[in-house]
Amino acid sequence: MTLDRRTELSRSETDAFLGRKETGVLSLARDDVPYAIPISYGYDAAERRFFLRLVSTPDSEKRDYLRDGARATLVVCEETEPVYRSVVATGTLEGVPRESLTAERIEQYGETSRPLFEIWGEAQRDLDVALYQLDPAEVTGRRIEVDRARDA
Repeated sequence: MTLDRRTELSRSETDAFLGRKETGVLSLARDDVPYAIPISYGYDAAERRFFLRLVSTPDSEKRDYLRDGARATLVVCEETEPVYRSVVATGTLEGVPRESLTAERIEQYGETSRPLFEIWGEAQRDLDVALYQLDPAEVTGRRIEVDRARDA
């Protein structure tokens, strides 16, 4: 594969990309052991903040990695021939207590592709639905255009 052009995305290009996408891979670590999961997210471009709704069960490995103050990396990417775009956001993951939820905050979580609040006929004691924010210290975006004609 021949790389024709690699450019950094501007802040406005990065924000537009993150605003139209809704899924990525969240990476966490504990004791130098990495853990990555696909997630859906909402994005607030003005605050450059991600909103995550993460569901786990009591025996879920995910629960071992989720904690306030955890360093996290979110990777969002897409490939639309011949262009590849990716954004990497690195920062701190913070839990959002349910008692701090306001109507405005709930709307931000509504941007995730799964419904925020679900209703079951019986209580789902085994599920833990936790809300998180990722406040990135760094957000970088790249655009790579591939000239496939040169590969032939």
